[in-house]
Amino acid sequence: MRLNLNDIIGIPGARKPFDFSLTLPDLAACTMCGSASASGYVVNVAGALELRGEIRVPMVCTCDRCMASFEAEKILPVTAYLAETLTNEENPDIFLLEGGSVDLDEIFTTVFLLDMESKIVCDESCAGLCISCGANLNDGPCACKRDVDPRLAALQQLLE
Repeated sequence: MRLNLNDIIGIPGARKPFDFSLTLPDLAACTMCGSASASGYVVNVAGALELRGEIRVPMVCTCDRCMASFEAEKILPVTAYLAETLTNEENPDIFLLEGGSVDLDEIFTTVFLLDMESKIVCDESCAGLCISCGANLNDGPCACKRDVDPRLAALQQLLE
């Protein structure tokens, strides 16, 4: 969605609201459930344009530890700065205006992708899978007998 900002560029304190839905790409561990919703506004703060908003993304993910499927909704606050020219090209929070308008899809997609965790888990206390038999340890302990590290074999004999 392109948002035309020509009517607030020269007016400090002016705001322009937005509310739209966008389609985000599926990720390796998560599939989007429908479309994401984004809302917020762009405000002219002393001649600089600042975007303030929120994105809500419903997803079905696969846990990286136990491989179980679970539903999640990611809610992200979004703050971005808009400029007609870049003076600091290394700042990822600055987006360029094109003819007085900005591509909101690009901003919200970028923020979402940069904020995704590298490990997706169903619960922080997820026990994962047994490395021997593959049983889900969240359901209880498995029946596997653990191999004793040869360096600790003498201590294991004391327990028997």
